[in-house]
Amino acid sequence: MTGTGGRGGGSARSAARDSAQDARHGGHWAPGEQILWRYRDHAPGLKGAVHICRPVTVVADTDELLAVWMAPGTECVKPVLADGTAVHEEPLATRYTAPRTTVRSRWFGAGVLKLARPGDPWSVWLFWEHGWRFKSWYVNLEEPRTRWSGGIDSVDHFLDISVYPDRTWKWRDEDEFAQAQRSGLMDPEQADRVRAAGRAAVGVIRAWGPPFSEAWQDWRPDPAWEVPVLPKDWDRTPAHMTS
Repeated sequence: MTGTGGRGGGSARSAARDSAQDARHGGHWAPGEQILWRYRDHAPGLKGAVHICRPVTVVADTDELLAVWMAPGTECVKPVLADGTAVHEEPLATRYTAPRTTVRSRWFGAGVLKLARPGDPWSVWLFWEHGWRFKSWYVNLEEPRTRWSGGIDSVDHFLDISVYPDRTWKWRDEDEFAQAQRSGLMDPEQADRVRAAGRAAVGVIRAWGPPFSEAWQDWRPDPAWEVPVLPKDWDRTPAHMTS
């Protein structure tokens, strides 16, 4: 992982840029603006370091909702094992303790629309097949997102929910959620909070509340939008987090 703490003038420039962007947008990003959607790692020795970074385009940003689009072909950052092997290929028992690093890679699937309400301990992602055939919603349980001028940061909570057009749903990654606890990445109190968040999300699904009821599956991106570029300082520490 490349750190940013020793970049001196670069850190100062990033802080100045962060402040300038905050002032320009008054706390909200404009539609079409490009930001970073990032996750920080739980793993021993890497805790707090950015290990997932996805450049996205803002669809809408209000006091009630942040909606962003991750376009096909977007260059992202993802975690891999130290030898370059995909994380999911590591046996579950050592998946979260084996040495890791990060690599740049591209998102070659259909695009993903991500929706997040401030304070919710989850975000909702919409997936399509190629040709815009809607596939499913995906509820990603995670820390409520921290906003900074260049994007948002969160921590993934392993447990997820798939929701289908016929309104059926199912839990996902329960084995990884259990292993994360066994590996010490999540204490019992936090695990209880995640389960409670999952139950709350299921309540929204069963009631068919927002965003499932809002026809986001019919949304389409502006064809004029360019695919965002992954910046060199994708792992920079926001100014308000440097102390």
